[in-house]
Amino acid sequence: MEDTVERIAREVLRRLQGETVRRNGLVRPGGAEGIPVMVSARHVHLSRGSLESLFGEGATLTKTRDLTQPGEFVAGERVTAVGPSGRALESVGVVGPVRPYTQIELSRTDAVRLGIDPPVRRSGDLAGSAPVTLVGPAGTVVLREGAVRAMRHVHMTERDADEYGVKDGDLVRVRFPGVRALVLENVLVRVSRRAALEMHLDTDDANAADIRPPVTVEILS
Repeated sequence: MEDTVERIAREVLRRLQGETVRRNGLVRPGGAEGIPVMVSARHVHLSRGSLESLFGEGATLTKTRDLTQPGEFVAGERVTAVGPSGRALESVGVVGPVRPYTQIELSRTDAVRLGIDPPVRRSGDLAGSAPVTLVGPAGTVVLREGAVRAMRHVHMTERDADEYGVKDGDLVRVRFPGVRALVLENVLVRVSRRAALEMHLDTDDANAADIRPPVTVEILS
């Protein structure tokens, strides 16, 4: 009888370890080590037209390394961003592939350098965003709208979202560990069929939490 009870207890424990466990207000899929964090430095996304204006007719992006999110990569091309005041940020990275729109994602510190006040937005939401000029080896692109500070966000699949009990567009709270532990609010959940579970935040947020990847975080319930 005791052997039977022990066997059943082990089986129940094994199943629990594979299910979503909720403890101390934290939501964590069983067996997971948390959500990996990527610190996203300033970068641009280019439309086909902008790419050719900056790098020449027929230009293509040169992949140097893949990013975690499926299909995205760091390109070898670089641009200079110039604010209305004439102040500039040189050697701004380009993230591929080509997109339907052109935008530059900045931190608050970057924006101060350029003398602009970009809003905090989800990628691609550019209406009313800040103006900026991009300069490449073949020409310039003047954007009346196009500079944003990206919302801190978590990429996940539909299965991940089910495990965490969230849905696309939700705003959640995320706890960062460490000596400078803090909780960030208004973290956007971005759900898609092809996604790698990962949180993205800019360099200002990363510095505030003293983030040094690799590090993982937890969503608070």
